[in-house]
Formats: sequence, structure tokens, C-alpha cells
Amino acid sequence: MIKAVYIQPFIEKNSIMIKRFLIYSMLGIYLEILWTGIRSGLILKLMGHSSVIMMFIYGSVVLMEPAFRQLKDVYLPFRGMIYALFIFAAEYFSGLALMHFGICPWDYSHAFYNMKGVIRLDYMPLWFFVGLIYERLYFGLTPNNNK
Repeated sequence: MIKAVYIQPFIEKNSIMIKRFLIYSMLGIYLEILWTGIRSGLILKLMGHSSVIMMFIYGSVVLMEPAFRQLKDVYLPFRGMIYALFIFAAEYFSGLALMHFGICPWDYSHAFYNMKGVIRLDYMPLWFFVGLIYERLYFGLTPNNNK
């Protein structure tokens, strides 16, 4: 059992990262519910959905923060492509791991441009813009944007 003595210093030291993890998680869940709601609107339901598991996947955007800093002065289309590739990689590997345990909340195997049912290549433009949204959010949350 982990004692509070070990957890408290970790939380204090990493509180900013934990807060950003939660903000990225909430934004991701919100965007997913909006996206699935809009897609269900095509059949007049307008009901969005997500999974609690997705909180951890969207929160992992915190791992992209060094890329946001390194690429901030790079041409926007190139940044968007890099972010889309990062998101594809995260979706692909997390999807394969979740499928292994039988708990993957998405299945793209019906889509023409799918890879192993866990990513859709036709979602590249979507992930391009989502990556840029997360980048904007990161710089909005960062007090000193020059770091």
C-alpha cells in the first residue's frame, strides 16, 4: 500500500501537470461528446457519448507539451501534421492495448480507411485541428509562453 507520505510530495511537485491533465481530459471528453452528438444528429438523435477510459487517453496530451514548446515557431501546417501523427500514435497504441483486454470503447473496423479497427486515416484533418486546439490551450495555460 502506498503511504500518503509518498503521494503528497508527488502531488505538490506535479500539481500543475495534474491540473493540465484534467483540463486536457475534460476538453477531449467534451469534444468527443460533441463529435458523436453531431454524427448522431445525422439520424436526428443528437446524443453524444464517451467512456471514462477516454479521460486517461485525452489527458495524455500532457505528454505533448514539450512538442508544443519545441514547434511553436514552426509553420502551422507542419505543426498540425506532427500533432495529428502524435494523436494517431496515441490512439493506435492505446486502442491495441484496450482491445487486448476487450475494453476498447471504439471500433473503426467498419470504416474503409481503418487500421486494425483502432484508427481511421480519414480522421487526419480532425486530429490536425484538435492538435492545434490543444496547442492553443497549452499556451493559454502557460504563464510564460517563451519557455
